[in-house]
Amino acid sequence: MDEKRNRRLGNKYLVLLVLTLLFFSNCKEEKKEVIEEEVAVVEEPKYVYEFGFKLNDYVVKRDTIKRGDTFGVILERNNIGYPKIFQIAEKAKDTFDIRKLQVGKPYTILCSKDSLELPQSFIYQPNKEEYVVINFKDSISAYKSRKPIKYVEKTVTGIITSSISETLDEKGVSPVLTNKLADDIYAWTIDFRRLQKGDRFKVIYTDKYIDDTIYGGIHDVKAAYFEHNKEPFYAFQFQTDSVKGIIDYFNEEAKNLRRAFLKAPVKFSRISSRYNLRRRIAVYGYKLRPHKGTDFAAPIGTPIMATANGTVTKSEYRGGNGNYVKIRHNATYETQYLHMKKRKVKVGDFVKQGDIIGWVGMTGNTGGPHVCYRFWVNGRQVDPFKQKLPEAKPISDSLKVKYLDYIKPIKYKLDNIYFEPEIIEEEQQVQTLIKQSNS
Repeated sequence: MDEKRNRRLGNKYLVLLVLTLLFFSNCKEEKKEVIEEEVAVVEEPKYVYEFGFKLNDYVVKRDTIKRGDTFGVILERNNIGYPKIFQIAEKAKDTFDIRKLQVGKPYTILCSKDSLELPQSFIYQPNKEEYVVINFKDSISAYKSRKPIKYVEKTVTGIITSSISETLDEKGVSPVLTNKLADDIYAWTIDFRRLQKGDRFKVIYTDKYIDDTIYGGIHDVKAAYFEHNKEPFYAFQFQTDSVKGIIDYFNEEAKNLRRAFLKAPVKFSRISSRYNLRRRIAVYGYKLRPHKGTDFAAPIGTPIMATANGTVTKSEYRGGNGNYVKIRHNATYETQYLHMKKRKVKVGDFVKQGDIIGWVGMTGNTGGPHVCYRFWVNGRQVDPFKQKLPEAKPISDSLKVKYLDYIKPIKYKLDNIYFEPEIIEEEQQVQTLIKQSNS
């Protein structure tokens, strides 16, 4: 009995042993046969948004307005019939006049993503920032909008070797900054044609970016420091009238840097004929024909600016004046701008110094494109270059305290911007101190 019992137990243990060995053997084999599975990385689809549309949902066609293109011609070219075109134009006319498409301006057509590729939206860009959407996918609608704009504050320093334009160009800064410094800020305090070698400047300015990527140019200058002939000239931007939107530049003592009038109504121009009461012209047989204006020659289409704040008293076409605008600035001063191609303002409009009031043309009696600038003092035409013109309106006493508090942190930042030689000199001093401490 015991022998049989022992035999059965032995067989049972043997079976258990075999099963155990088989189990561990299989585990080892499984470990050997483990295959590393590659994990597939699923990339998220990239969506592109522009003009408020997800462009991935459309066939996008981009082009520019060509000579001879009209809204109707463009849509007909893209398989839209004239009855529908007329219907779209009628619905959109209160938002945008489709006759004002300009040659060279970009447009985008969003088409259905199928074999027909029928247009569903027309988007026109009159400039980099603005756009007009005419939507006709289901119902017809039209609206104007602007691309998102980001402003980035930057600083630049420079030391004059020949001219400020060359100095800024070497640093890759837009020439617009030169014009702002020379024409808008320091026009009455520094003669930029007579800069000295070694003059230096520091500027805090703002660059504009459209859709985060498209460079929109220099937006404005927040503050500047110019050292001319060893004399410092500070300039800080400050709004003195929020209702009329008047912004001016003042120094560290709240003194206005401008005069009441700009030197010229157009930029990048030359004086082709001065105020001259004894002028004689060959065409008229050298008869005495006084010239009571100052002619600034400039290409047709050049913007004409109001030289001072004021109210438009005349805006019309008349005889030899052609298209002209007249502005009353106060009880003493008036200015007039003749031979415009087109006027931008109407009687009663308030204009600020530097506002565009029209464009250079050749209307009326003129032998070439220019603006004849006329200047009145107490109702009498005079030579503006021989007048002791008043300074621009100073900061009121109530605003002066606010202004001085406002510029404190800006002036501190400006004063702590170092010129490149100063930075190099400071680094050399640090290196010298390190060497001295190690020796």
